[in-house]
Amino acid sequence: MSASMVSVSRPPSYQSASYLKSALLNKDLPSDLGAEVAFIGRSNAGKSSALNVITGIKGLARTSNTPGRTQMINFFSLDDSARLVDLPGYGYAKVPPTVKKRWEEHVNRYLETRQCLKGLVVIVDVRHPLKELDREVIQWAASSELPVHVLLSKSDKLTRQQANKSLKELTIELTDLLANDRVSLQLFSSLDRSGVDELTEVLNGWFCSSEDLNDEQQIEMLA
Repeated sequence: MSASMVSVSRPPSYQSASYLKSALLNKDLPSDLGAEVAFIGRSNAGKSSALNVITGIKGLARTSNTPGRTQMINFFSLDDSARLVDLPGYGYAKVPPTVKKRWEEHVNRYLETRQCLKGLVVIVDVRHPLKELDREVIQWAASSELPVHVLLSKSDKLTRQQANKSLKELTIELTDLLANDRVSLQLFSSLDRSGVDELTEVLNGWFCSSEDLNDEQQIEMLA
C-alpha cells in the first residue's frame, strides 16, 4: 500500500458534536478506539462552558452555578472516531468523602489506562493561582508524555493587563514543563470567545497527529 493511497487526515467538525454517553464505572466506557481529548479542572472553573463554546452548541455540556454537579465521565461524539470528554470536576470540598473518592478513582483509572486519549485540556480560573490538584494533574500528564494544554479561563473577568500578568506568572511557574513541548497554555473566555481559535488549533493538532500515526502504522503493517 503506497502513502498516496492513505486518506489525508482532517480535523473533526466540533460543531457536529453530539452527546454519546455517560459512564459512572470504567466498564461503561465506550470502546477504547479512535481518538479522544479530555477536559478536566476544578469545579466551577468553566469546563462545561468551554466545551459549549468550542462546539457552538449551547447546553451540550451541562453548566451549573453549583460546583460538583458533574459526577460522571461524559462523552461527546464528533464523528465515528473522534470524541470530546468531560471529566468530573475536582477540588469541591462539600462533596461527601465517599463520592469524592469514587470520582478520583474513576478518573484516575480513565487517565492511566485509556489508550485512545490523545491530549488533556486543564481548565484553570485565571483569577486564582494554581492549586495543588492542578499541579498534580499537569505534572502527571507531562510525566506520562500525554500532551496537556492549560486553559486560563474567565479572562474577561480581568483587564487585559491583569490577564497577561497572570499568563506570564504561570508561564514562569511552568517553565520546566513548557520546555518539553508537551505542555502549553493560553488565555480563554467563554463569554467573549477570545482564545477559541487558538484552542481549536491545539485540538486539531492532537486529533490529526493521532490519525497520521494510525496511517503510518497501517503502512508499516501492509508494506
